[in-house]
Amino acid sequence: MLNISMEKQVEKKDDDDKDVPCCCSQRWILAYTGFFGFVFVYALRVNFSVAIVCMVKSLNSSSSNDISDINETSSTCSGKAAEQAVFNQHAEFKWEKQIQSTLLASFFYGYIVTQIPGGYLSDRFGGRRVFGTAMAVACVCTLVMPVCARVSVVLVYVLRVLLGLATGVSFPSMQSMWGRWAPPMERSRLVTVSYLGTMFGSVGTFASSGYLCEYGFDNGWGSIFYITGGLACIWVIVWFILVRDTPSDHPWISEAERDYINNSIEYDNTKRSSTVPWVEIAKSPAVMACITAHVCNNWINYTLLTSLPAFMKAVLKFNIKSNGVLSAVPYLCQAVSGFGVGQMADLIRSKQLLSTTGTRRLWNTIAFIGAGAFLIGTGFVSCDQRNIAVAFLSIAVMFTGFSRAGYVVNHVDFGPKYAGVLYGITNTFATVPGMVAPIVAGALTPNDTQEEWRNVFYVCAAFCVVGIVVFGLFSSGEIQEWAKDREEIIVEKPAIDTDTNTIMMK
Repeated sequence: MLNISMEKQVEKKDDDDKDVPCCCSQRWILAYTGFFGFVFVYALRVNFSVAIVCMVKSLNSSSSNDISDINETSSTCSGKAAEQAVFNQHAEFKWEKQIQSTLLASFFYGYIVTQIPGGYLSDRFGGRRVFGTAMAVACVCTLVMPVCARVSVVLVYVLRVLLGLATGVSFPSMQSMWGRWAPPMERSRLVTVSYLGTMFGSVGTFASSGYLCEYGFDNGWGSIFYITGGLACIWVIVWFILVRDTPSDHPWISEAERDYINNSIEYDNTKRSSTVPWVEIAKSPAVMACITAHVCNNWINYTLLTSLPAFMKAVLKFNIKSNGVLSAVPYLCQAVSGFGVGQMADLIRSKQLLSTTGTRRLWNTIAFIGAGAFLIGTGFVSCDQRNIAVAFLSIAVMFTGFSRAGYVVNHVDFGPKYAGVLYGITNTFATVPGMVAPIVAGALTPNDTQEEWRNVFYVCAAFCVVGIVVFGLFSSGEIQEWAKDREEIIVEKPAIDTDTNTIMMK
């Protein structure tokens, strides 16, 4: 009788799923809104990386500041002082390289603090309010940056730290929401689409900032902060209108979609727990694997996010307009790979070609192998062949996009109920590279020579090797015992085993 009842429940579920909306559903609207949210999270994060290139006077600049942009022909590699002096006449500040490096790194001093609290607050009270409120604070910090920079460099440090504190909750809060909104067989797609915004944020900011430096208002570089901050304010309003913390809270969700999500999530997503199994999390190999992969991936990402414009200027000799556009190209490639891998990962799992664990390990390994190999190759390409260098950098960053179907979504696989806290924990450790990598890159490149930058890429490749080994050995796609809802064991509702894609009873 139990088998007959099970078959009827499964058949009814299949019939109901056919009526569940997809692309225009509320879970996908959450993904689209999250996408634009992360566009602005990264716009507010990386705008300073490009702006600082045209804010700071070159040590070789003349007092008149009347030196033309670097030529874009191969003659730029000849070493003529006039061609390598300064490419932006709007620079206002005389900050030494050490100050520039610490300004870039100071963002992460705040960012690391709010990771775990942001995840806990999101799991406890809801990610909607946490993410939205934090972004409102980040907008204010960005809008006042030009005024404060002209007053004191100390205020720039303060604003960068505050910006880090605010945006530090973004990923944990979104992971917490996906733990309550993403059906198991759609997780890769939903999570990767929402986080694609990080890449488009980098692309748009890098590409536009070069032109804004040259032609924008408020001496060029000031317009970068006003435009990105203003647009982010509009998004905050849209976020609070369209998004709710759970399917059951949403006023516009269809009954079919609400039941589909609630019945497929591995725990009761309408209940929130104030307790977190900290000891079990600390001892979990799956958590350790995510921490390691996250740290290794972020060393590469933060090295490039903070130092790529400087590399384009110093080694490849691109002027400010080309610098901004070409710094964006790698992240456009990453966006394409990140979107495609989410679709492929869920297809592989739904066809039972690989288990969830195998799928996560596969894409993480491909990501690190490709990124490490092409970054090393970039270090051996001179500015005479700088188009090849841009291609290598683009391919390297493209490979890092594959990790979106690896460690990034893995938190929701093995601990959906605590996804916010879990991402906060791993991202706390993974923020350390953001604090250290810019300083290491600056220390390894005192003269900005190609040989010195080669060492920066060697360090990135070493982190790739560590990430492959640890995540390959210890990661897991199965929900952990400590992450299961004990009260839900007696509730008979169909659930999906994420490793076998079969219907089970809880």
